[in-house]
Amino acid sequence: MNWIQQRWRERWKRWWSARHPPRDDQLLTQRNLYIVPTRVGAAFLLTQAVLLVASINDQLSLGYALTFLLCGAGLASMHTTHANLRGLRLALQPPEPGHADQDLPLAVRLHNPDRARFGVGLRLAEAENATLAWVDVPAEGHAELRLAWRAPARGLHELPLLRIETRFPLGLFVAWSYWRPASKQWVYPAAETPCPPLPTGSAIEGPPQAGSGQGDEDFHQLRGWRDGDRLRDVLWKREAQASDPNAPLWVVERGAALRGSQRWLEAAQTQGLETEKRWQRLTAWVLAADSHGQDWGLRLPGYELPPGQGAEQRRQALERLALV
Repeated sequence: MNWIQQRWRERWKRWWSARHPPRDDQLLTQRNLYIVPTRVGAAFLLTQAVLLVASINDQLSLGYALTFLLCGAGLASMHTTHANLRGLRLALQPPEPGHADQDLPLAVRLHNPDRARFGVGLRLAEAENATLAWVDVPAEGHAELRLAWRAPARGLHELPLLRIETRFPLGLFVAWSYWRPASKQWVYPAAETPCPPLPTGSAIEGPPQAGSGQGDEDFHQLRGWRDGDRLRDVLWKREAQASDPNAPLWVVERGAALRGSQRWLEAAQTQGLETEKRWQRLTAWVLAADSHGQDWGLRLPGYELPPGQGAEQRRQALERLALV
């Protein structure tokens, strides 16, 4: 008996996967749309059955007319409910990374090539008491829905199963479809709060640049723009006089920055803490060092990120901490 159940379960999974393959762009068609009566719709159908039986027993012409009129309205409502979703295209916006102790945002764009759609809702399919996000999609237009979910742990996670549904126009039927996005979302470790002071004794002083004297804070040099540079260090006068609008921005790098320190953030500096709290502390230090605008590097077991700064440096460090 168990092997029969297992066989049917495997067939169900294959059928389900064929109808709902992972993708970031999904078109709702008759193949992946479903519709059933709601509780109100079930009561409506039961009422029609009672009216029909009463009309047959008493031979009431007006009873027949009322029964068939209401049945026609119910059939029209069923067709309208199904058509309210059919033809919509769902497009997932690139998911933004977040931290394990935060709600992670999901943005879905709805493309409507036809008439206006009303009362379209989206929610997490497998979450208990999930809240529906509702929107009306204009004719031949677009609309956007935003959801939030919380990952069970840090790491690179698959996105949750989503359910789109509608009960328009009378609420007698509910039409729905499931959507499995193919993208994954980065979940960084939660940052320790309040952030402890950056570790001491880990800074490596860089040698003075050629031509700079000790105490000469006015010495500077020009270099191209890098992620993380401050706007106030951009040489705006030179940019205003440039003839090529596509030329790179030039940044003034002053003597203090040239002789600045390179700070190492190391897993060894968090010894004595619980495993997860070690990565939370390092995450807080990464965010703090990045906000200070100085070069910093990261050392983890079997991995070393060379000193640097900017958005790319921060991204690499946080992704590594998410997987360590």
